Parts: sequence; C-alpha cells; structure tokens
Amino acid sequence: MADPRGDGDAQSAEDQVDAFKIFKSSRSRHAEEMDSGPISSSKAADSDPYRYRMDYPSLGTCLIINNKNFHPSTNMNYRNGTDVDAAAAAKVFSNLGYKVKFFNDQTVRQMKQLMLSVSQEDHSDSASFVCVLLSHGDEGVIYGTDGLEKFENLTQYFKGDHCQSLVGKPKVFFVQACRGTALDDGIECDAVTVTSTERIPLQADFLYAYSTAPGYYSWRNTASGSWFMQSLCEMLERHHGELELMQILTRVNRKVALDFESASNLPGFSAKKQIPCIVSMLTKDFYFPK
Repeated sequence: MADPRGDGDAQSAEDQVDAFKIFKSSRSRHAEEMDSGPISSSKAADSDPYRYRMDYPSLGTCLIINNKNFHPSTNMNYRNGTDVDAAAAAKVFSNLGYKVKFFNDQTVRQMKQLMLSVSQEDHSDSASFVCVLLSHGDEGVIYGTDGLEKFENLTQYFKGDHCQSLVGKPKVFFVQACRGTALDDGIECDAVTVTSTERIPLQADFLYAYSTAPGYYSWRNTASGSWFMQSLCEMLERHHGELELMQILTRVNRKVALDFESASNLPGFSAKKQIPCIVSMLTKDFYFPK
C-alpha cells in the first residue's frame, strides 16, 4: 500500500497504471500501476422481502479471470502484481463459501466462452453469482490477452432471459481495470468526524463494483496488488456476515479514497488519488453468511 504521507518503506514502491497503452518508462521492481446483519434462518430469509435468500444448498460460483500477459499487438503492458489480487480474491471468496473457478490469461474469445459456459450451468441450488475481472481496460471495455471487448458483451449472458436459474438472485461483478486516462489530483478538505408470478427487468439484481470512476485510471501495486482489490478483500474479511454489501463497498470506497496516494517515476503521475464506483441494480439487501 502506498504511504499517503510520503514517508515509510512503502513509499519506495512506484505507482503506475493499467494504462491504455504502454508507457515507455523505467519502473522499480515493486511498482504501483494503473489498471487501464445476516439472515439467521430460512424462515427469516423467506419472511423479509428486502433481503436476498442465502439459505440455498450452495452460496454459488465465483469466477475469477486474471489477465496478466498481453499480446504485443495490443500494446498493453504486463500487469505486475495482479497475481496478488487474484490470490486474495480466491482466498476470500472460497472462505465465504463460494465455489471458485480461476482462469489466467484469457483471450477475448475464451472470456466470452467462459461467461457463456458458466451462465448455462444450473444455478438452481445457488444463492448468488460473483465474477472478478482483473485486466487492462478503458471506458466500457475490458481487455482479453489479445484485444478488447465491450464489458456488456460479457455480462449479457447472465441477464434474466439468458440465465433463468439466477433470476431474482444477486449477480455481482468486481472489476479491476482502467476506465479511461484521466488522473485524479484530489483536493484538500476539512476532516469530519420473488414470487413466480412477478415480472422483473432483465437487468435486475446486478451489481457492478468498478475499481475507479468513469474516465479515470486505476492504480495497482506490483508488490501488494491493486488499491481496490486490497481494500475489497480486507473489508469483506472484516465485515462479511455483519454488514450489507453496499455498506461494505462504501467502506472500500473510503479506504481507497483516504488511505492511498500514488508515488510514480512517471512525470505528473505522483500524488494522485482514486475512488471506486458502485453501480447497483440490486433489489434487496445482500448479506454474506457469517
């Protein structure tokens, strides 16, 4: 984690981005880069229309796609530190009770095939679905190892008309990738202490947690992983079963916003900030089990 005050051993690591194109600059070995209360019983779950049921036989599948190495034709840099993020995510979601499916260095075609394949599985006994995407990106797109793809083309397989066994269940996507090339300079401020007869929208019950706001870079440390995934995994470990998902993600936002600041060898890339972005179409509160 970068030292926000500019001192300490952590500050010797450089901050970099999962940029849209490769930066022609030397980097240090350990650098930071930019990435272009629970339900207590089934009776309680059934009786509360504002909480997702979590008493299914399985919590669900967690699909992790970790793209680290990219074809030279993409001009995308090697994503140092992403294995730390991937390992942390696999550990956290496995401990929560998810069946983790882990894939490294997937092409666009392979990513789409994975999404399609998982969406075609029978999720009738699952309470939810989670997907973690770690790659380069830009606004509205994410990279496979051989090129880019619209993000919506990957998530569409889980809409209600394509994946009926997940209808009415939470489908959560965590995305560590850049969403543009803008840098956040920060600003000083004063400190302050479903029934079977219901019809629902096709895109209901989705949540997208992006590592950064639209148009901005996303930072990643080659030694300790990305700011967003570090914070997400820490907050999930600390608060699952205690806080609702949106509350957990708000704490992730706060940690990323306040605890991190870039220190880069690239001119103009130091002292930058980042804020994650949550897009929710969830229709109920989502509590992970204790």
